[in-house]
Amino acid sequence: MSKSMESAKPPSKGLAKKKKNLILLSMLAPGAIWLILLRYLPMFGIVIAFQKFEIYTKNPTLLNNIIHSKWVGFKNFGFLFATSDSWKMIRNTVGYNALWIVLGTVIAVALAIMLSLLTKKFVAKTYQTVMFFPYFLSWVVASYFLMAFLDPTYGLIAHLQKQLGMEVTDWYMISKPWPILLTVAYLWKNIGYSTVLYLAAITGIDTSQYEAASIDGANKRQQIRFITIPHLKTMIIILFIMSVGRIVNSDFGLFYTVPQNSGPLFPATQVLDTYVYRSFMATNNPGMSTAASLLQNVVGFFCVLTANSIVRRIDEDSSLF
Repeated sequence: MSKSMESAKPPSKGLAKKKKNLILLSMLAPGAIWLILLRYLPMFGIVIAFQKFEIYTKNPTLLNNIIHSKWVGFKNFGFLFATSDSWKMIRNTVGYNALWIVLGTVIAVALAIMLSLLTKKFVAKTYQTVMFFPYFLSWVVASYFLMAFLDPTYGLIAHLQKQLGMEVTDWYMISKPWPILLTVAYLWKNIGYSTVLYLAAITGIDTSQYEAASIDGANKRQQIRFITIPHLKTMIIILFIMSVGRIVNSDFGLFYTVPQNSGPLFPATQVLDTYVYRSFMATNNPGMSTAASLLQNVVGFFCVLTANSIVRRIDEDSSLF
């Protein structure tokens, strides 16, 4: 009788806790394995940035290639500043990112607020889908969309210019309008993603706060100013800090594919990533490209620390860490 009672007893709390932890760890395992294999293990390749990477012909494995390559110190980092266009390249990279961080935040927040004010759910969902759809398109597809307007032979703008008796403009040979074109293309493709993030944060705000403000006589503009935006402040700051961390990185597909790799557009479209790619294709030296990538990430790391420290001094609760 006692044995049957003992077998009927529920498992101990310690065993149940271990079982729960095992289940949670099994759920975490795929992401952790992916992070280790694709993010941490490749960091060993950083040593290539300080070497003149060469193929070890006797046994050309990656490890043997690294071991038998000559160390050159910081020489690989110098190629970023060896060209006379270094200033333009750095200016384009930082300038575009700074502009897009500001415009992307302002426009995404404004669109999210406007979508949250729509009363018909079907209309709101339709707008969300239409805005979010370009985010899933590759820059190759986006470049063809733009080419449909700008192509000097078959483009819509060229066709209209011919109909009006005007001289056809070859947009891929003139660099002046491309800062605007790249900005429009970037916002068109990415603004929907940011808008959905902010819209999700807005839907999480307690509706009783709006009801109380409405009873107190606050109009929609005042509700947005004193309720919606303060609730979005922390999210805006966190996304801003993360964006600052990539201020010296650029979207390679946008700057390489959309302008069709046109040489006359380099003054407006040449950024660090495209320069590194073109240099690698010309020299076939992975040490230089690795050095550039390492430098970008180190600078981005310090940008995140700086931005976060500034935010922490102003509002400690809104800082990332």
